[in-house]
Amino acid sequence: MSAILEIRSLHATVGDKEILKGVNLTIGSGEVHAIMGPNGSGKSTLSNVILGHPKYTVTSGDILFRGQSILALPTEERARLGLFLSFQYPTALPGVTIGNFLKSILKAHRGKDIPVKEFRSELKSAMSLLEVPDSFIGRYVNDGFSGGEKKRAEILQMSLLKPTLSILDETDSGLDIDALRIVSEGITANKTNERSILLITHYQRMLNYVVPDFVHVFADGRILETGGKELSLKLEESGYDWILEREGVK
Repeated sequence: MSAILEIRSLHATVGDKEILKGVNLTIGSGEVHAIMGPNGSGKSTLSNVILGHPKYTVTSGDILFRGQSILALPTEERARLGLFLSFQYPTALPGVTIGNFLKSILKAHRGKDIPVKEFRSELKSAMSLLEVPDSFIGRYVNDGFSGGEKKRAEILQMSLLKPTLSILDETDSGLDIDALRIVSEGITANKTNERSILLITHYQRMLNYVVPDFVHVFADGRILETGGKELSLKLEESGYDWILEREGVK
């Protein structure tokens, strides 16, 4: 399969502290990749650097999206190319309804107005998949939302934008069993032969629903081990120490 994303020997810092220490990763069309690793290993930093968060400075290496470097592009341009990031802790927007927010981001993404009938049809389809009630659309974005509602709102955005690569940062955090199933089904529905997913998670449980093609162990700012779904099962049983000790990571 052709590569959608290529990360080549990526190093990045926050201030004077190096967080990413030579990340190499290739994601092909239609693939699901899962990144697992201990707290503070740099997983969320990686997702933010891919989307161009100004807090982080890339000191060396490159990020290619469909064969073209995106390091010089601002976040909004990367999003228009087809990159999407679902946040671990989505921001609340009091006063902005979900409906207006979704219509605005869809217009910005497509660069043109969306006919009302077309927007309602697409929105209704996405809401049905995520079992979202009609009243949800009139609420303010993430204002007073439960953890599950916040994650459904994120996947609702993804379902409408249809990004080429969705990066999901600990989407399973704070979800009960039913919410996990519903959100996972929404994620899986967004994966096609042309659209890929990079899933950052602490727990193997989500990978029972969103089955990965590749599992990567991330620690000390780099990928230390890559395998299939069986690797996530081993991590669930044995933890990360066997890899950290092998690589001399403290």
